[in-house]
Amino acid sequence: MEKIFVLDTNVLLHDPMALSAFHEHRVVVPMTVLEELDHIKDRRDKDVSREARIAINAIDKILFKASPKQIQEGVPIPAAREGEAAGSLAIFPDQLISHDTEAPYLDGSQQQANDNRIINVALHLQVKNPKAYVCLVTKDINMRLKAKGSGLENVEDYRRDRVLDDIQYMAKGYEHLAGRFWDQVDSVETLREGPQTLHVLSRSVLPHVHINQFIYDDSGFAGLVRAVDDDRVELLDLCPEQLMHQSLWGLTPRNLEQAMAFFLIAQADIDMTVLTGPAGSGKTLIALAYGLHAILEEKRYDKLIVARSTPPIAEDIGFLPGTEEEKMAPWLAAFDDNLEVLHGGDESPYSSIEYVKDKANIQFKSLNFMRGRSFNNAYIVIDEAQGLTQFQLKSIITRVGVNSKIVVLGNLAQIDNKYISPLTSGLTYLVEKSKHFAHAGVMHVNGIERSRLAAFAEENL
Repeated sequence: MEKIFVLDTNVLLHDPMALSAFHEHRVVVPMTVLEELDHIKDRRDKDVSREARIAINAIDKILFKASPKQIQEGVPIPAAREGEAAGSLAIFPDQLISHDTEAPYLDGSQQQANDNRIINVALHLQVKNPKAYVCLVTKDINMRLKAKGSGLENVEDYRRDRVLDDIQYMAKGYEHLAGRFWDQVDSVETLREGPQTLHVLSRSVLPHVHINQFIYDDSGFAGLVRAVDDDRVELLDLCPEQLMHQSLWGLTPRNLEQAMAFFLIAQADIDMTVLTGPAGSGKTLIALAYGLHAILEEKRYDKLIVARSTPPIAEDIGFLPGTEEEKMAPWLAAFDDNLEVLHGGDESPYSSIEYVKDKANIQFKSLNFMRGRSFNNAYIVIDEAQGLTQFQLKSIITRVGVNSKIVVLGNLAQIDNKYISPLTSGLTYLVEKSKHFAHAGVMHVNGIERSRLAAFAEENL
């Protein structure tokens, strides 16, 4: 059966390279989508305007040599991999659709005219191609409901970025084993590597573990997967009591998950650490404490860069006087709060905080202005990453240069982007794609240590 996918504008903004995701099938981009992309590419919001320009360039790269007739009928899309069947891309002139056919069209003059015109394209193609599978692909839930209510049989969310079927299966960075772990092991090879003890086991004992994952049992054993292949697993022996006695910049862990995060973030061979968890679990505090420790005590990095995405209004604030750090202050107040926690017991907390900011060379950045730069000898913290797409996170992580470490923080329960869910968040994608990389670590810090009220609100409100 021929498959025809009609793309909404938000799909191309969410993933500007979405055209290559439909394999051998036919992709149709309504003229209204091109008009919306053209309007969006000049917005002051640099995130969305940049993605609009990339999407336009991707379309132009496929169509630039084609004739008008070929563009309306379909031009082959270059295969992503050699040997794969190539699909085709067509532009549909939706302004030519008339209401005198049997298709049930929506009114194109209403407030939601653009959405209606895009739906009308799918309805038109469904009537003209009765034997084909015609599907509208959109990130907009209400648009999906309108399309189905108008008689469109096939409507889907864009799922290329969905790496899981259920968010409960997202990697946590640790696995709890009931009972005593060693009762499940028939044979083990134990080695000494300096002060460290390593255990080499059969992969069949721990079939689902990944590199840099912790395991712990009920008898007091804890280990870190240091190497894994098809046949063997190498575990670094860790003592839970010793984990709980770690200290970073005067901060000590309050639960085992925080202790594992402490250990993971401090590993010199891990270039990226992803910390997820609810509000109040200590993610930001741990990231900041290690950053100060690594810069001021270990002299490992030259600067600490703190960045997060800002809403479109931040672009307007950019016209006001002040440095980038001063303009970013309202969105990065959480880091000032955590600096107060780390230095609240000092004789002069304000002076200590200002001294640390200067000595550690702490810089506050907007993600909107990090593109195209390269950060060397830097410790980088990306806050509130749950609202970013996989494309946005990739463009940020590729900025990390030589001798740098990046820590990505996020809470999937607090997503503000209306087109992103926990399953399609770039943070979820990053966790699942990086968990097998030897120089990345993942930890879900679940215990809420902020206050008993914060714990109640997280669980009950």
